Amino acid sequence: MTSISKPLLRHPQLPRNRLGLTVRDYEGVASTLCAGCGHDSITAALVQSLFELDIAAEKVGKLSGIGCSSKSTAYFLRGAHGINAVHGRMPAIATGAAVARQDMCYIGVSGDGDSLSIGLGQLCHAMRRNVDMLYIIENNGVYGLTKGQFSAAADTKTRSRTGASNPYAMIDAVELALLLGAPYVARGFSGDRAQLVTLLKGGLRQRGFALVDVISPCVTFNDHRASTKSYMYTRENYDAVTKASFVPPREEIEVQIAAGASAKIPLHDGSQLEIHSLAPDYDACDRDAVRAYLQKAQGVVTGLLYVEPNKKDLSALNSLPTTPLAQLTHEQLCPGAAQLDALQEKYR
Repeated sequence: MTSISKPLLRHPQLPRNRLGLTVRDYEGVASTLCAGCGHDSITAALVQSLFELDIAAEKVGKLSGIGCSSKSTAYFLRGAHGINAVHGRMPAIATGAAVARQDMCYIGVSGDGDSLSIGLGQLCHAMRRNVDMLYIIENNGVYGLTKGQFSAAADTKTRSRTGASNPYAMIDAVELALLLGAPYVARGFSGDRAQLVTLLKGGLRQRGFALVDVISPCVTFNDHRASTKSYMYTRENYDAVTKASFVPPREEIEVQIAAGASAKIPLHDGSQLEIHSLAPDYDACDRDAVRAYLQKAQGVVTGLLYVEPNKKDLSALNSLPTTPLAQLTHEQLCPGAAQLDALQEKYR
């Protein structure tokens, strides 16, 4: 479908961030998704997050694959760089971009079909390599573009509109991220914008791979009573285990908080995540404990599930230069025969 541009008019009293931009400046073209689609709510939360973090469009790389989710990158930050990759191959493109330009903020938007079926292998390697990016899965449990077949994210308790049950075990993106070492793992719900904005802001500031798996009901094919990805089911089985507050690097404000009520997690850029545990004895910094909790949980568990702020990302692990590859000189890229001989001598 043809993209529809939004008018550039701005109300003169709209709040502006430190860049002098309004929230409208972070939007893209008008959405062509179904009315009520959870994906549009995710886009709105992402727009708000980018606005509040004062992130400039020219410092953002947007990436997507194929599916309803792939359209979302057109709906925010119109001035950013963007790549629409082939089906399931977005993580590989993001990996190349992240090591070539470390001074950029990379946002990958994918679906449960794009990420957990054809793109599963790509996603796994992006996680284990700790690629520096925010990876959003718009999770509705079905293939919306091909009329509602079950995706790999559909669990065995769900049924289709026609009454057919899903016979296959679900692939859980959150469980996968915890297993493969992702340092920031969160799950949100498109119907809870306040929580989602905080989770996205934390993911944007995390150094390394930040996964935010968002339950995003498909109002056309998967929003009925028997679906475990519907608005009604998610609201009735909602279980927020943590409440997170994002504190940007501004002038310090000191407050008194009762001991044990919360934990402040410093991020690499000086900002902080303040985590309040809503579940008894929940520790968002203990990977094994988080996995054990999720395996026993009955509801749709949301919140900042796990965070490891100081884990080295792919570029740091490989000691890559912070200067963008395109700006390196010929002498830096080709140091000469003597350097090559010295390198080869290490392997003799």
